[in-house]
Amino acid sequence: MKFKTKLAGAVSGIAIFVSAGVAQAETLFWSTQAKPVEEAQAMREQVLAGQDVDYQPNDGGPWLTRLNAELQAGSGTIGVLGALHGDFSAMNPDDLVDLGDLGVGSASATFNELAKLGTDSAQYIPWMQASYIMAANKKALEHLPEGADINALTYDQLIAWAGNVQAATGDAKFGFPAGPKGLKHRFFQGYLYPSYTNGVVRTFASDEAVTAWEKMRELWAVTNPASTNFSFLQEQLLSEDVWIAFDHTSRLAQAFNERPDDFVAFPAPAGPTGRGFMPVIAGVAIPRTAPDMDAAKAVVQHLLKPETQIATLRATNFFPVVDVALPDDLPPAVQAAGDAVAKMSASADANPGLLPAGLGDKGGDFNRVFVDAFERIVLAGQDIRAVLDDQKTRLQAIMDETGAPCWAPDAPSDGACPVE
Repeated sequence: MKFKTKLAGAVSGIAIFVSAGVAQAETLFWSTQAKPVEEAQAMREQVLAGQDVDYQPNDGGPWLTRLNAELQAGSGTIGVLGALHGDFSAMNPDDLVDLGDLGVGSASATFNELAKLGTDSAQYIPWMQASYIMAANKKALEHLPEGADINALTYDQLIAWAGNVQAATGDAKFGFPAGPKGLKHRFFQGYLYPSYTNGVVRTFASDEAVTAWEKMRELWAVTNPASTNFSFLQEQLLSEDVWIAFDHTSRLAQAFNERPDDFVAFPAPAGPTGRGFMPVIAGVAIPRTAPDMDAAKAVVQHLLKPETQIATLRATNFFPVVDVALPDDLPPAVQAAGDAVAKMSASADANPGLLPAGLGDKGGDFNRVFVDAFERIVLAGQDIRAVLDDQKTRLQAIMDETGAPCWAPDAPSDGACPVE
């Protein structure tokens, strides 16, 4: 252990030595995001143009190794950190500077609260986001239930809408990514469960979860049965086998780019415990060992400017977290999805179900628990309570083995998140 500590200190020392001279005045922006060469270059030349910043993206391992070395040494060269919410939530909050006095933040009060990491201060500032959304052929709009607002739908209204379309056309035209490569597990983890149970792990086998799966059965009854082969819903929207769909923004893009006048994008529906949705939130923070706090804070403020948020969108395809008018020259898919993501994350009933964290190589097993529940309950028609009680044992074993603590919207836990 002493050898490792000395080595970490040596690495930190080398980094400080290498950064001496001209680079010393630059603020080192140490990020796990925008790693591809093209994105990193766009970050330097567009997002950070005119700023005295050295943008250096890295994989999670090297990112954390250098950060920990500097924190252990008590000094370093990293000025600003860029990472996902899960990366920051795994850190000791005392290692991050309170940024509450900067006067910047997300338009989403929910995101700002998440950025406190369970403390009373802003441990990081939300920086950019991606998500999953709904999309529809405009032909479907005339079949919306009376009084329904497409930007504030409930699950009951979505089911009624899909039923109205089926009655009018003779075909089930709701599309769900239930294919082998579909992202169905993210729907259950980030949308259905938060909307009906206000949790994911703790509430997996709750009475509210039974209700959620009953609702999923109702939705499946008006879903295109070929959805078990659907993985990228843009294809079915373009073929018009589907008129209403749920999928990741990137898997809907082709439809909006090829026929922008034919489709609309809108937020996911809400249930009894809010508008569940799964944001991929990236944030910026300042480590307590930053060499120039004022310079680091100036970088954070720059990143939250509306014009910088637009430049970040162009560079990374991650959407803004602040209120901003998207320019007309963005691809149609970006404009449509950006508007839907903004409305969803800023909605008063927003209830984000975050990406699973702390599972390591057990992430696939975790996802399988939800996929198996879907296949047994919805496709095979098995008893909901019996299936959840059975799957609950598998889920608890995964949580115990990994020791992963709860993530939002589940209440925090000391140690492994319990399946209650």
